[in-house]
Amino acid sequence: MGGFFGAALKHDCLGDVFFGVDYHSHLGTRRAGLAAYDAEDGLQRSIHNIENSPFRTKFEHVFEEMKGQSAIGCISDSDPQPLIIRSNLGTYAISTIGLINNSKELIDQYLSFSGGHFNAMTGGNINSTELVAAMINQKSSFVEGIQFAQKVIDGTASILILKDNGSIIAARDKYGRIPVLLGKSEDGYCVTFESFAYQKLGYEDYMELGPGQIVEITKDRVTVLAEAGKKKRICAFLWSYYGYPTSNYEGINVEAMRYRNGMIMAENDKAAGKLTDIDYIGGVPDSGTPHAIGYANRSGIQFARPFIKYTPTWPRSFMPANQKDRKKVAKMKLVPVHELIADKDLLFVDDSIVRGTQLKETVDFLYDNGAKSVHMRSACPPIMYGCKYLNFTRSTSEMDLIARRVIMELEGEEGFNHLEEYSDSNTERGKNMRNLICEKLNFASLEFQSLEGIVKAIGLDESELCTYCWTGKE
Repeated sequence: MGGFFGAALKHDCLGDVFFGVDYHSHLGTRRAGLAAYDAEDGLQRSIHNIENSPFRTKFEHVFEEMKGQSAIGCISDSDPQPLIIRSNLGTYAISTIGLINNSKELIDQYLSFSGGHFNAMTGGNINSTELVAAMINQKSSFVEGIQFAQKVIDGTASILILKDNGSIIAARDKYGRIPVLLGKSEDGYCVTFESFAYQKLGYEDYMELGPGQIVEITKDRVTVLAEAGKKKRICAFLWSYYGYPTSNYEGINVEAMRYRNGMIMAENDKAAGKLTDIDYIGGVPDSGTPHAIGYANRSGIQFARPFIKYTPTWPRSFMPANQKDRKKVAKMKLVPVHELIADKDLLFVDDSIVRGTQLKETVDFLYDNGAKSVHMRSACPPIMYGCKYLNFTRSTSEMDLIARRVIMELEGEEGFNHLEEYSDSNTERGKNMRNLICEKLNFASLEFQSLEGIVKAIGLDESELCTYCWTGKE
């Protein structure tokens, strides 16, 4: 995944952009970069690898190296950016968020007529942000170029461009799958993925871009270059998992949604008679915790934290390269509270169940520390499809998904013709899938939030939400 932040101010803006980008650290762990424009120095750029060190550490000297009244920056799990591009549209810095599924086709098509080239990375891969820039540069204006790029890209692309006159162009992806918001202060304007990032920096809400909307930002004004489209498909998983708790998307707060979501799950379990003999409700930290609080509040069962993640010396950005060491680090993070585990019947809520590998290790850890039983609830429906719009999961194949693997085991590929039935806990297939997952992951019981439940918790019409990973519907 990834996040970005930009600002155009009456004074040097690097401090705001530095902290604004840092507030997106939960969205990416591989690369980070800043680009600034100054009238004397022109466009400047700095990029660092942040896999084993946080953003602030790698960029602490940037104030000695760069300056400018306008700047953009990003954190991502993909290629290095922002890039500085010199083209027929001028010289500009560009940063993108999203996923391109048809990069090979776009590269081959571009090279077939342009006579140009790309700067290939190790293995011959092309930086996805450079590819977006190549699409934009085929047209005679930034607006035409951005709209063309978003039209030909199979996937998603939200774009920030810092021009060589200091203005910033911000474009939300064509169907608004990820948010792009603007803030305003007495000194100028900013653009961000996470709303709390500008609120903490003293900006007020100005506007949230609509699907495909394009604006130009200067220190004095925001100019709409292209109006928003009518079709919106914002990612519902934002609220369930990877959105930050203090952020608002489409006016809906993430933390509040998670409380509502947990409450709905508790109501469903209570109606089905599944809330007996539970001592404590807990969340799988961190994003599962607010769902669990909502569940506990509605169920009347005490909320507790039977284990804590120790993160001071194991930051999220640190993850060893090999699987054996990754598992060891994941296990070392979990510190038990024995008084809340031993001889207790525990029910945990996780934000989602994707592959299930780490969750099984967590459950085994609880049993090793004396838990009597461990029940599990997923705050979203079973994930049946790998996301093809956003790069927020490391799954390389749909068979990485535990729901898919279990269905294959139950009835082979024929089962993939009945995914809707498997998602529904009231069907025979749905019950069989849940029972087998319980066997594999050592759960005493398992249930998933329904699609209807999570849509209700968000509060938007289902037609405005992207639920592809659960339903396969675009």
